[in-house]
Amino acid sequence: MAALNKDGSGFFARNRWWIVAIATVVAVVLFAAFNSMSSGIVPVRAGYVARGNIRSAISTNGKVEPLSNFEAHAPVATTVRRVLVKEGDHVKRNQLLLQLDDADARTNAAKARAQLTGAQADINAVQSGGTREEVLTTDAQLVKARADRDNALRNLEALQRLQKNGAASTGEVKEAEAQSNTAQANVNLLEQKLKSRYSKPEVAHVEAQRSEAQAAYNAASEILAKSNVRAPFDGVVYSLAVRAGNYVNPGDLLLQLADLSKVRVRAFVDEPDVGRLSVGQRIYVSWDALPGHGWQGKLLNVPASVKLLGSRNVGEITTELDNSDYRLLPNVNLTVQIITVEHNGVLTIPREALRTEDGASYVYRIADDQLHRQPVKTGITNLTQVEIAQGLSQKDLVALGSLNAKPLRDKQPVKVVP
Repeated sequence: MAALNKDGSGFFARNRWWIVAIATVVAVVLFAAFNSMSSGIVPVRAGYVARGNIRSAISTNGKVEPLSNFEAHAPVATTVRRVLVKEGDHVKRNQLLLQLDDADARTNAAKARAQLTGAQADINAVQSGGTREEVLTTDAQLVKARADRDNALRNLEALQRLQKNGAASTGEVKEAEAQSNTAQANVNLLEQKLKSRYSKPEVAHVEAQRSEAQAAYNAASEILAKSNVRAPFDGVVYSLAVRAGNYVNPGDLLLQLADLSKVRVRAFVDEPDVGRLSVGQRIYVSWDALPGHGWQGKLLNVPASVKLLGSRNVGEITTELDNSDYRLLPNVNLTVQIITVEHNGVLTIPREALRTEDGASYVYRIADDQLHRQPVKTGITNLTQVEIAQGLSQKDLVALGSLNAKPLRDKQPVKVVP
């Protein structure tokens, strides 16, 4: 027995601190359980009714587009002779940006110009009755014909007077009449030749040749002009697709220029949210590449139709943003937030405090460490807040949820846990 006591005393002596600690924990647990069962107090998280601003917004994504954009394309197959700018350069209106090899274009333009000049000369000839030499010859012939006509007419008149006196025969008079008529016909022919020498089909043919020559000259001139690319307005070269010496095919992109001081943002809103849009709503834009930097605009249009975009039915919207610092770049993806409604200086609560039953909204207001079911009328609701239009006062305390998963009920004793 003495040995047993000795061993037992040694065990408790060696482990007394462990035994005391375990006993203390068990006592605390039992006390907490007893206290909970006896009082029924539920630990809860809570939040205050606060006065502030609340907004409801639609979030989506968008892309930057230039408002004024210029693209230069190769007019013909040729090589790039000189590139005078680089990407990111700010350029002035009419500044030379790029030159293509235009030797063939100059030759073709010269040929087309010569053809046009010849066609115009033909038109002038048709309008004036022939070439200058032909007109001068006809004029001389007409002068002689008129003189012959006048002589024939005077001879006829003299014979007619002699015939009355019996000094001229009827045959002589008729022969003189024939000569006078012939002379007049020759005058009429030459006069007509000066006025309208060419027939309508001949005139139409010459005019068609001039039109064809004009079109060829215009095309050649356009190719020549496009071989020397100049800036049509002040802007930024944001894309340069070629280098000096590159071979290009007709239609190949050479460069892109835009006025980026103001840009357009095009975004797509899901069909269920389209009905919440109206022109003039504020839009906030952000870019992940520039955290903390934002832009503000206004909604310029309401979608006129809904279309399929991938797996989404969406409406298309646009806004314009000031980009005088040139931070936004064409084609970058942005986060777009459209403010559909906003109220300032109103009462709000955390959204998780709001409860509904049979279509009616209520909260659990905390007063004297007890829950009180309080009906409320709400306004704007977003992901984190609810506007309270009626039923609560500023600085009221409302329950968010219990910490022990117990359901909340009216008149429930609670303890607010920070």
